[in-house]
Amino acid sequence: MWSGKPEAQGEVGSPSSSDEAGESQQSEGGDELRRVGPRQLSFAFADSPRGGKGGQAPDESGGRAYLLHAAKGNAAKGPAAGAADGSGLLEQVASVPNLAAALLKVRRNRGAPGVDGRSVDEVETAASWLLPKLRRALLDGSYQPGDIRRVWIPKPGGGRRGLGVPNVVDRWVQQALLQVLQPLFEPGFHKSSHGFRPGRGAGTAIAEAKDYVADGGQYVVDIDLAKFFDRVPRQRLLSRLAGRIEDGRVLKLVHQMLKARVVLPDGTRVATEEGTCQGGPLSPLLANIVLDELDWEMERRGLRFVRYADDMQVYVGSERAGVRVMAGLRRFIEGRMRLEVNEAKSAVARPGGCHFLGFRLVLGEAGEVEVHLSPRSIDRIRRRIRELTPCNWGRSIDACVEGVNRYIGGWVAYFRLCSTQGAEVFLLFDAHIRRRIRCIIVRQQKRPRYLFRHLRRRRVSWRAASRTAFRSVGPWKKSNLPGMTRAYPNAWFRARMVSAWDRWQELNPPPPVSGQYRLPGM
Repeated sequence: MWSGKPEAQGEVGSPSSSDEAGESQQSEGGDELRRVGPRQLSFAFADSPRGGKGGQAPDESGGRAYLLHAAKGNAAKGPAAGAADGSGLLEQVASVPNLAAALLKVRRNRGAPGVDGRSVDEVETAASWLLPKLRRALLDGSYQPGDIRRVWIPKPGGGRRGLGVPNVVDRWVQQALLQVLQPLFEPGFHKSSHGFRPGRGAGTAIAEAKDYVADGGQYVVDIDLAKFFDRVPRQRLLSRLAGRIEDGRVLKLVHQMLKARVVLPDGTRVATEEGTCQGGPLSPLLANIVLDELDWEMERRGLRFVRYADDMQVYVGSERAGVRVMAGLRRFIEGRMRLEVNEAKSAVARPGGCHFLGFRLVLGEAGEVEVHLSPRSIDRIRRRIRELTPCNWGRSIDACVEGVNRYIGGWVAYFRLCSTQGAEVFLLFDAHIRRRIRCIIVRQQKRPRYLFRHLRRRRVSWRAASRTAFRSVGPWKKSNLPGMTRAYPNAWFRARMVSAWDRWQELNPPPPVSGQYRLPGM
C-alpha cells in the first residue's frame, strides 16, 4: 500500500512530496549540493514483509507470470504508438503493458537495492498489486522519486567515479519512461553517435573510426568532458526535452527525477543543483539528448567524428588542423553548452596514441587499419588477472579457474573487435594465466617433498619431479620448470579453462575463400 506516514528510517520510493531544508556544501564528486533533512514519506510493502518473518515465502514465479502476461499488449501496440507529436505521453508511460515490460527489463538487469533496501525480487513479487498503484500514482501526479544511493567505484586512470543507485521502483519508472521517450528522440540523433542506442555500440563506433583513419584521418582530436554527468545544465536539458515533448506532466516527472536527493556513504542526504544521476536507466538517453547539439554542430562544421556517450574523437588530416578544431570545439562546449573540457585527458595525437573505448587504431604496413588493445586496457586486464589468481589462493583450483572463465568470457566478448594482429597479445594472456595457476598449485603444496609426491602422482618422471620440487627457487620460478609444465600441460588447461585466443577465433571465423571447390551435397 502507499503509506502516508513518515517512517523513522526515512525509507523512500514515495508518491508524496518531502520537506527539504539546509545549507550548501561540496561533494567528493564536485557537485554543488545542499544538505537536506532526513524526512521523507515512504512506500510500504505491506504485503511483502521484509526478511520473510511472520509470513509465507514470496511467490516470485507468480509475479513474473503476471508481468509476462501484462507485457504482451506492449508488443502488439508498439512503442510510442499514437504519440509521435510528443503529447499524451504519460498515459503511455503509465500503461499496464509498458510498466510490465519495464519491470521485466529491470529484473534482467538486476542491480543492487537502493536506499530503501528493497531488492528486485521483492518488487517483482509484489508486482500484481504494486503495478496498479504505481500506475495510479503516475497519472494523478502523486508519485515522488525516492533518494538515490551514492556509491564510489575506482576509475581505471585513477580517482573514483560516483554512481547513483535509485530504488528499484524508481528504476522501474525510469525504464518505463525510456521505452516511450527513446523512440521519440532516436530518429533525430546523429548517425555518428553510437553510445546506448538500439542497433549501435562499440562495434559500430570502431568500424566508423576505422573508415575515417583509412580515408586520411592521420590525426585525432580526442576530447574528454570533465565529470559530464555531474555538470549537465538541467535547465538546458529540460529545454531540449520540451522541444519534442508537449506533455508537461512527463517533463515534470523527469525534473523530479533530476532533483532527487543523494544519500552519501556516510548517510548524509544532499540535494544536487546540476547534473544527471549516472546509474539509472534514463541517464544514457538524457546524455545523448544533451550532446546531440554538439553532434549537429560538428556536422555543420563539416567534421568527421565518432561519439560514444561522452567519449568523442574528431579525425583530421594534419596536426595544425587538429589544434584549430580543438580550440573551436572547446569554445563551443564551454561557452554554448556550459560544459567543461578535461585538458589533462584531451589531446591532438596520432590514432595509434589515443585510447578510444579500450582500443587504438594502427595503420599497418599494407595500409590497412588494425585494431589493437590500448595500453590502458592491457594494464587493466593484467591487474584483473592478478586479482583473480593470487599466489595465496586458499580454495580449490577449480574455483579459481571458474572465476577466470567468467571474466575472460565476458572480456573477449567485448574485445573481439581486435584485428588478427591486435589479438596476438591474447596468447600472452593465456600463457600468463596458466603460469599463475601453476604457481598457485606449487604454493598449495607448501613443502618441497609434498610437491614432489604431487608431481609423481601426476605421472611426472622421478628426475623431473625432483629437479622441480627440490630446486632452490621460489614458487614463481618453479611454476615454469619442466616438472610443472608436464604435470599440467596446455591440454589440461584447454579442457578446463576458457582461452582468450581460442574464444577470439570462434567469434571471428576466417572469411570463406572465393572460388573454393566444394564437395557434392555441401
